[in-house]
Amino acid sequence: MPVNPNASSWRELFAADAWPDSRTWPGMLLPLQQAFAALGTDPAPQQTKAWQPRLAQALLQLDLPPWRISQLLSDHNDWLYRRAIVDALAEMAQQGWGAPPCGFCVLSLGSGGRHESLLGPDQDNAMIIEDYPDARHTAIDTWFQSLGERFTARLHDYGIPLCNGNVMARWPSWRKRSHEWQQQLQLWTGRRVVKLVQLSNILLDFAPVYGDAALASGLRTQALALMPRAGLFLHEMAALLDETPVALDRFDRLHGDGRDAPHARALNLKAQGLLVLQGAARLLALRHGLAAVDTRSRLWALVEVGILDSAQAEQLVEALNHLQALLLQAQLAAVAAGRAPDAWVDQEQLSAADCSQLRQSLQAIRDFQRLAVAAI
Repeated sequence: MPVNPNASSWRELFAADAWPDSRTWPGMLLPLQQAFAALGTDPAPQQTKAWQPRLAQALLQLDLPPWRISQLLSDHNDWLYRRAIVDALAEMAQQGWGAPPCGFCVLSLGSGGRHESLLGPDQDNAMIIEDYPDARHTAIDTWFQSLGERFTARLHDYGIPLCNGNVMARWPSWRKRSHEWQQQLQLWTGRRVVKLVQLSNILLDFAPVYGDAALASGLRTQALALMPRAGLFLHEMAALLDETPVALDRFDRLHGDGRDAPHARALNLKAQGLLVLQGAARLLALRHGLAAVDTRSRLWALVEVGILDSAQAEQLVEALNHLQALLLQAQLAAVAAGRAPDAWVDQEQLSAADCSQLRQSLQAIRDFQRLAVAAI
């Protein structure tokens, strides 16, 4: 178990399939140890998902930065994925379905794939299946359809809701053989179609969560080879990014777009902040064939290829950190008040210093957005 809050070894917390045993942890981790002790040594998955706000509070007590907490929440969601898949496989074996008929890999997509989730994400996942003969399609796809339906239903029961947009491996669109995924990418990137870009924005931020990771590596290699040459596709991705405003008015005052806002002073810092930054980083990374997936790594990779300088990257990383911090605080407050965590931040609850820093963060994101759009 890690003892240095700044060390990457924190990522080992949920790396094993067994639930972490906190009983021998050092005293400096007491808040975290107490949080784990409240669940016992073998909690039900549903308990652990509902317990995530307490986990986040304990990590804040240990002075972990919110970006690291976001990684650990995402790691815990990966743990829940593995548990759901293993239990689904065991159930299928018990019911006579037998072992998997060929290799496969389940992918976590979007914020989960970037390991940038906070509290309350829904499911975004896909499945790559090892190539098999067409003559066996009905039998093999039926097997994996059953697996997809079972593990996504379990995740829903655990507290990670089914995706309203049906971006899940239970559906054929998100469950394909390896060569079919490659064909799908060629089709999507060969045209300038808004819906295909929107789907790609979800798919292309992926990480393997269970199964044969080599299948995921193969898909990433194919995507990175296609993207720098997909001019029309990247232009449409840039156009969509350009249409998304940050939460500032023309005088650079904090101002939401009003869409579905719970009140006049509410800012959607996910839609009008984080997604703009993440989208610009994704666009430039794909344009230059960079393999990094999470936003921080993409920003530093862009420095390495000369698209950003270190000062720009540091400013954008700080903006990412600040928006994640504000959202996490707002989500914890919502949970404490008996509400579901969401993407809204109340300007009235922000200090003058936070408002000033937020304006600077959003200005930096807007400048980066313009740079990304102009570069395509």
